[in-house]
Amino acid sequence: MLQHNLMHQPSHGMSRRGVLQLGQLTALGVGLSQLPMSLGAASKPATAKNCILIWLDGGPSHLETFDLKPAAPVEVRGPLNAIQTSVFGVSLSECLPGLAQRMSDIAVIRSMTSPLGEHNLGAHYLLTGYRPSPVLQYPSFHAVANQQLGNVAGALPNNIAIPEYRVGGAGFDGTGVLPSRFGAFSVGGDPAKKDYRVRDLIPPDGLTLDRIDRRRSFAEKLATLNSSAAPSQSLANAFEIVTSPAARTAFDLDDESPATRGRYGSKSVGQSCLMARRLVERGVHFVTVNQRGWDTHENLYTRLKEGYTGAKVGVGLIPSLDLAVSALIDDLKQSGLLDETLVVVMGEFGRTPKINTLGGRDHWPRVFSVALAGGGVKGGQVIGASDSVGESPADRPVTPSDLVCTIYSLLGIDPAAVLKTEDGRPVRLAADDASVVQELLS
Repeated sequence: MLQHNLMHQPSHGMSRRGVLQLGQLTALGVGLSQLPMSLGAASKPATAKNCILIWLDGGPSHLETFDLKPAAPVEVRGPLNAIQTSVFGVSLSECLPGLAQRMSDIAVIRSMTSPLGEHNLGAHYLLTGYRPSPVLQYPSFHAVANQQLGNVAGALPNNIAIPEYRVGGAGFDGTGVLPSRFGAFSVGGDPAKKDYRVRDLIPPDGLTLDRIDRRRSFAEKLATLNSSAAPSQSLANAFEIVTSPAARTAFDLDDESPATRGRYGSKSVGQSCLMARRLVERGVHFVTVNQRGWDTHENLYTRLKEGYTGAKVGVGLIPSLDLAVSALIDDLKQSGLLDETLVVVMGEFGRTPKINTLGGRDHWPRVFSVALAGGGVKGGQVIGASDSVGESPADRPVTPSDLVCTIYSLLGIDPAAVLKTEDGRPVRLAADDASVVQELLS
């Protein structure tokens, strides 16, 4: 059982100036709270050591990606065609030819189901396995994984978001009842831009490493003077990130050849996936790649396929995702990391079965799709099914609670392990009614 305090009261004697002096280092994404925490027992040896979550923020249309309905009426099937994959009888969108070729490594759940069709609520459910509660903030599975798996990446944070962790409308930070240090470190900016650098690894003008070190010493002295203050280990970690050449190198995409960068595609999602691969290679356990823009209430065809009106080669959301995930799977497979790296592609819900009058689809949580690869997942299969128009589950409904429970199991984390809040309330990692999707396990 895990037991910890959830709050640390700062000294009332710290001046506002002192707080501001610490602020620039805490902007590195490493919290100052140092709370006691022990690890829960894993349910089995871990199949996956790492996880790359490719989050399709806004809610991707299952009917244009992983669950096309070519036999349905035109207002249901939409503008994109289905193509056959390398697995007999399984089809995907015409905009996913790369993933279609790699279907033997991929499992698609077509019967995901949720009652929550609002961005923040839906994202919370998918990422925690719990429906939101007004009395308790549940932690995301990647914050839990960060806390449970420990850090073997040296100076690098163990939970990193590219380019930033703002999901479901940015109303959910993912830490829940866990201390902030287990949340995601957001690299910021756009990795696809020329001369990109991680914002917090380059000290701002006038802030030298010597000055940062003096501020670290200042914080350590405060901790010494204040008997109630926790040791400033995370501040030391922040200093280590800034001063570590290895940490800076991990984020430097210029180390990659133009050919490699080209395989991932020129869009942000592609270069973010390339960076995610580099981080996992260096021992980072959890990386979130956040591809925004999937809230396609209008002009769906252009946004999903073309990218801009009249494009001769599609550079929209789906072709960009296809290049990125295909290259990621190839590189992880070639390096031998795919077996121990779980790749999850999902958003907070799907889209309505019928195209609306603006040429888009609206929010639809009743049924949608999630794709997974690597990390012990049995590829080359489709789990569950939606009905003939993609409106409801027709077979094997899978809840977000089930999915999160399965992810914990793949990572070797006991889904039944319990956190204990400061007031003694037990919080089970996975919901009581959650069950592992056994078909996914290889």
